[in-house]
Amino acid sequence: MIDGTPLPLADQRKPPRADAARNRALLLDAAAALAARCGAAAITMESVAAAAGVGKGTVSRRFGDRNGLLQALLDHSERQFQEAFLTGPPPLGPGADPLTRLHAYGPAAVRHEHLHRDLYLAAEPPPGRRYSVPAGQLRHRHVALLLRAALPDADAGLLAHTLLASVDRVLVDHLVREEGVSLERVEAAWHDLVDRLLGRRA
Repeated sequence: MIDGTPLPLADQRKPPRADAARNRALLLDAAAALAARCGAAAITMESVAAAAGVGKGTVSRRFGDRNGLLQALLDHSERQFQEAFLTGPPPLGPGADPLTRLHAYGPAAVRHEHLHRDLYLAAEPPPGRRYSVPAGQLRHRHVALLLRAALPDADAGLLAHTLLASVDRVLVDHLVREEGVSLERVEAAWHDLVDRLLGRRA
């Protein structure tokens, strides 16, 4: 919560029926086992269906498409990160001032996504759906609220997109794996950008 405005977790749909929940858990267990054995990039609707002993149509009805399946598989890890920045201890969570929380957010996101990079990269939605994923919308809203609290006159929504682009998971993976940039350097750039944006540099 920031300035009295609650930030719900990304996905608060009605709980599924018990049998649907069991089937969903069975499919996600099969997908998780495949990810552990072969890597998340190797997961397909067909492979999960075969591993779970069901038809491909069952997987499609539960998750829509491969990206929906991967997003569901990612949900547990994402919720842990959400809880850290929404309700966890400072400096990332409530209890610290907006500037301190902004500084903490970037490195925390970078480290969390790097730890789970195989799944995050495999679950990356196509361009047309990228900004409609609930977890991404929640992250954007969180950063925008922090910016609005620190800079009341700023275009917080647009600035939040700019800040988040600097720690985009695809960009960070490219920088680390292809250009040899350290995570520490990525984090330092986040701090520099936040400081410059808020006028804290000389």
